[in-house]
Amino acid sequence: MTQKTQVGLLFGGNSSEYEVSIVSGRNIYKAIDKEKFDVHPIWITNEGYFANEEESFKVLEDPTYQVQDPYKVNNISKLIELANLPELDVFFPIVHGNLGEDGSLQGLFRVLDKPFVGDDVLAAAVTMDKEFTKILAQRVGVPVADWISIKRPEYNDKTNAKLNYDVVSEKLGGDLFVKPSNQGSSVGVSHVTNAEEYKKALEEAFKYDDKVLVEETIHGSEVETAVLGNDDPIVAGVGEITNAKGSFYTYENKYDDDSTSKLQIPANLPEDIVETVRSNALKVYQITECSGMARIDSMLTEDGRVVLTEVNALPGFTNISMYPKLFEELGVSYTDLITRLIEAGIERYNHKKTLLHKHD
Repeated sequence: MTQKTQVGLLFGGNSSEYEVSIVSGRNIYKAIDKEKFDVHPIWITNEGYFANEEESFKVLEDPTYQVQDPYKVNNISKLIELANLPELDVFFPIVHGNLGEDGSLQGLFRVLDKPFVGDDVLAAAVTMDKEFTKILAQRVGVPVADWISIKRPEYNDKTNAKLNYDVVSEKLGGDLFVKPSNQGSSVGVSHVTNAEEYKKALEEAFKYDDKVLVEETIHGSEVETAVLGNDDPIVAGVGEITNAKGSFYTYENKYDDDSTSKLQIPANLPEDIVETVRSNALKVYQITECSGMARIDSMLTEDGRVVLTEVNALPGFTNISMYPKLFEELGVSYTDLITRLIEAGIERYNHKKTLLHKHD
């Protein structure tokens, strides 16, 4: 009998997307092919503590479960909790938000010399920063919403013209989005149309990051596609999101069980629009040096323009998440998708090893 691959499934983490990460982790654990993989859940608590396997299983069943010993939580360096795990062959991180998908965790895996699912260090860092993603997208001719960035020293300087709504709206229009540059799932994002809302939105966004983007509003519907693979990635079809309430796709609309957002897969769009969305996604995936997976989000305007919104290099795997649903529509089951993602991570690792050995 072939020995099973030992998978370390990491979830949780100290971010605003902690709960989503746990739900994603639970879904992956339930769907993974148990004939091929032994899965070892590794829960990272909100405080940054690495929990043992027993506690990790408990939080997968009950996302509200807390570590029972506060002493452990206050000693986050006690990785001895992981000492009883077998030698892991590959890591599957589903830790959303900062530290999980910004290159930090990926760097740890590189130091540990282990394969892992999803982007490598550079792509993780670049795609986490919305401004760098925009700059690179422009480099390959993919349209993005016009924007300005404000860094914390500029925000602290109350004489700075960027803090003046009238000045900013002259450049970008009066209908604006304000968002942290390094956050996901619409956390800290505000839609503003006047000076008072703009002031409050900046204050909210700077709670989450030291750099904030102010963007022109692109009116239309949100369209998304999913990409899988390394050197020769597969681009899925296109899904469209419509909201029954609210002005944009909020964190709650993405993940709440009573979400009012409607996902249409495949999107009922003209073929040329679908191909533009898919072509743009591939260009952005490659210029940002993504590997493994990413979900590419865009806005479709009424006049048929496709404008990149963001690259989500570690998309959600909840029951209503677009990434797995898009591949299901393509004929790739949830279980098969997880297998392919693990294989892509191992393939990339082996390729890098080959490159290193060429110089030995």
